[in-house]
Amino acid sequence: MASGTLTIDLDALVANWRALDAMTDCETAAVVKADAYGLGVGPVSRALAQAGVRTFFVALSEEGAALREALGPNAQIMVFSGHMRGDTDMIADLGLIPMLNSTAQLTRHLEALPGHPFGIQLDTGMNRLGMEPAEWEAVRDVVLPMNPVLIMSHLACADEPGHAMNAAQLALFRDMTDGISVPRSLAATGGILLGPEYHFDLTRPGIGLYGGAPFTDAGPTVTLSLPVVQTRPVAAGESVGYGNAWTADENREIATLSGGYADGLIRAMGAEAQVFDGETSCPVIGRVSMDLLTVDISHLQETPTALDILCPAQGVDDLARAAGTIGYEILTSLGGRYHRRYRGGNGT
Repeated sequence: MASGTLTIDLDALVANWRALDAMTDCETAAVVKADAYGLGVGPVSRALAQAGVRTFFVALSEEGAALREALGPNAQIMVFSGHMRGDTDMIADLGLIPMLNSTAQLTRHLEALPGHPFGIQLDTGMNRLGMEPAEWEAVRDVVLPMNPVLIMSHLACADEPGHAMNAAQLALFRDMTDGISVPRSLAATGGILLGPEYHFDLTRPGIGLYGGAPFTDAGPTVTLSLPVVQTRPVAAGESVGYGNAWTADENREIATLSGGYADGLIRAMGAEAQVFDGETSCPVIGRVSMDLLTVDISHLQETPTALDILCPAQGVDDLARAAGTIGYEILTSLGGRYHRRYRGGNGT
């Protein structure tokens, strides 16, 4: 088989959710946007639902449709992007709950689907999505009697516990919502770790479920093994790959692996990345190309049939550091060409 094998450990993912849930005294939802951070929304959401998750968040109504197909009619599915133009039929037919971000979305929703559940997203300083304080003040007395399902905001700097923005957003969220009877939510993974004052009635972990920072106690959920397509000796002075980017300083044995930037192994990681034969590291050499990458295996005792790029020795955040990015990008970039195997939960 020429494609890599991406193995997703659903039991580890559920254990991460349970660990985050145990840190709070409120409901713990799950964020499964972007195809469950690249790991497959069907198997991931079914495993989480079986573990007790009742509320799920997606970015788009189209993602909500895929999630509804996976989970059936009972799950509560919230849509971060709100009620966009053209979403009305999906929201109505599939029972999605839009998190309304503006007075324009509020008007659209109330006119198109009077009586249909909705939530409200507030902007407490991130300046990305949500009603700003003045906008919320103008509609608050109209909205609250309609019993929105949830009022939420999103922290900009929760992965930096000491950042002043956290306390400022918490104070503004309280100022905008204290005294209301509607359930509230402020914390994603980083917010959970900031402590109980950020938890309110519902938390929304995302990256922490999938084994990424800032939840440093998370168990790894993925391994990625890349098959060796070919090996070859490279003499001292010969170069490897596009642009002659790497030149052998002595005779070397090089392996070409099936996997490249078309598969989410982003070009920026370059020679900073490693792959592993068990616990033995092998440096990536030359440029990562669309379908292939090359590694130095001169020090291995036997020629491998495959090498691991995500494994216990190198997690998503380790690989992300090599590429100068974050674990979110590594996970959500994992390509569709991999053979996917699911372990535990509802995996097959």
